[in-house]
Amino acid sequence: MTDARMSPRERLVLMAIVELYIATGEPVASQAVAHFFANREGLSSATIRNVMASLGEAGLLEQPHTSAGRVPTAAAFRYYVGQITQLSRPSAAGQATNSIPQGPLPLSDARRGQIEQSYMGVASSHEYLERTSHVLALISSGLGVALASSTAGQVLEHIHFSRLSTGKVLAVLVTQGGAVQDRVLTLDREMTHLELETSAHYLNENFRGWPIERILAEVERRVEVEREAYRQLLASVEELCRKGALAGGEATSSIFVDGIANLINAELDRERLRQVLLALEAKQRLVELLNAYVDGSRQGVRVVVGLDEASPAMQDLVLIGAPVRLGSGSLGTVAVIAPTRIQYQEMIQAVSYIAHLSERILEVPAG
Repeated sequence: MTDARMSPRERLVLMAIVELYIATGEPVASQAVAHFFANREGLSSATIRNVMASLGEAGLLEQPHTSAGRVPTAAAFRYYVGQITQLSRPSAAGQATNSIPQGPLPLSDARRGQIEQSYMGVASSHEYLERTSHVLALISSGLGVALASSTAGQVLEHIHFSRLSTGKVLAVLVTQGGAVQDRVLTLDREMTHLELETSAHYLNENFRGWPIERILAEVERRVEVEREAYRQLLASVEELCRKGALAGGEATSSIFVDGIANLINAELDRERLRQVLLALEAKQRLVELLNAYVDGSRQGVRVVVGLDEASPAMQDLVLIGAPVRLGSGSLGTVAVIAPTRIQYQEMIQAVSYIAHLSERILEVPAG
C-alpha cells in the first residue's frame, strides 16, 4: 500500500502501531491504539480494529501466534521511515496529527554531550572510525560499524604523473606504509609535461607526510587564498587530485565492528541468530553491504529496512548509515545494524551527527 493509496485514518493508525511496538516490543491491540490517541482522533476501538484488518490485508501488519495484537512488517517500518524522514508534510485534511512524528526529532543535549565526550582524545581517522563503531553500538543497542575508505589512515610519501595520451595521465602514488598504487586519470583539459612535473613537485614538497584524505581539501583551500601567481599551478594540482590521483587502489578496506553482544541479547530465535552471526562474521560481507547501500558521494543518512538481499537471516534487521567526508575527500562510512524495532528518530540523527563530527575532530592542518 503506497502513501497515495493509504487514507489519512490508515496512516494515523499505522504510525501509532509502529510507535507503540518500538516502545514496548509487544503486539499492539486496538485498545492500545485507542488509548494512544485518547479519543483525540475520534477513533473507537471497533473502527481501529477495522483499520488494522485493512492494514493486515495490505501486508503492513501481521498477527503472531494467537495474540489479539498486531506487529508491523518490514513494509510498515519502511513506510514509517519514509514518513519521519520527510522534512515537512501538510496535515491530512480534517485530521489532527500532533500525536504522530513529523520528522526525526533533534538529538537531546544530553545525547550530544555523551557522543562528544566519547571522542575525547581522538586525533586520527583510524581512531575516529574505531571509536565510532563503539559509540554507535553503545547508543543503539545494535551493531556499530565503521568502514574506512581505501586511503583513510594512509600517508603520502611520493607521487608522480606521466602523460599517456590525449586527456590521459598515469598517477603513481607511494604511501609511507610502502604501498604503491597507480591509477589512470581522465582529465577535462590537456596538461603539458611541465605542468604535470610541476604539480607532482608541489604535492611532494608541500604534502609529504600528510594523511591522503586531507590533501585535496587543503589544496582547494589554498586555491582560494594564494596569490594569483600560484593560481594556475594550484588549479592543475586540484584537477589531478579531483580526478583521483589520491584515490588509492583496490586495497582491502579497514572495517571496525562493535556490539555483537547486543544482537545476541536481541529478540532473535536461536537458529536465526546463528545465521545472522555467521553472515556478519565475514567482514567482507559487511564491506559489501555498506558499499551497496550507502553512497559515499552523497551527503545524508540512508535507512534500509530488511537486509534479506544480503542474507535471508537478516530480513528483520535495519541498516542506518551515512558517508563520512573530510573536505572533498571520503573518510569512509559509519552505520548501525540493528533489529527493526529500533528508535529510528534518534538513531537517524545520531548517525548524521557522528558523520559530521569528523570535520571538527579531524581538522585539516594549516598549510
